[in-house]
Amino acid sequence: MEIEPCIVNIDIPTPSSALIIIDMQNDFVHPDGKLFSPNAKKIIQPIKLLLEKARKSNIRVIYTQDTHFKDDPVEFPIWGEHVVKGSWGWQIIDELKHLNTEIIIEKLRYDAFFGTPLEHILNIYGIENIIVTGTVANICVLHTVSSARLRNYNVIVPVDAISALTEFDYSLSIRQMDFLYKVKFTKAELIRFQETQ
Repeated sequence: MEIEPCIVNIDIPTPSSALIIIDMQNDFVHPDGKLFSPNAKKIIQPIKLLLEKARKSNIRVIYTQDTHFKDDPVEFPIWGEHVVKGSWGWQIIDELKHLNTEIIIEKLRYDAFFGTPLEHILNIYGIENIIVTGTVANICVLHTVSSARLRNYNVIVPVDAISALTEFDYSLSIRQMDFLYKVKFTKAELIRFQETQ
């Protein structure tokens, strides 16, 4: 199954937009990680490009950090131990290190809105448009996109800045985001941030 989303150029107003980088952590992205996904390596450069553009334009940058404790009874039976708080695997990869002024949301489950202050933070800063990037496309990315659209945020997904374990999983996530949530698809190089008058 291969889905071809409609890719468009996107002009995004600076004050009301945020870049969200989902779970780009060593356990998922580094070859020595406990749940390493080889495809995640491919999205580092597109995310880095977006990050550089966002910082230059003073776009709010928000990272999510999947976070578990040693005896997590919900996810460890499914995936095994991973991203234990404080461990090397829990750290955001060196290539995409955050600045002290950027926000990190520690999330305990797939959805970055569930049990976190993400929605409150977006509301405080008047965010209406969110660019969602990261891994894994059909799990944490999809659940976060779903929650964002159900809260009526405008969601933009650069297709070259999300990854999944398999092509099937990737295509499935694109299909769901398109059919169910009508997100806008683009590529990292096609996003432009614009100051509003």
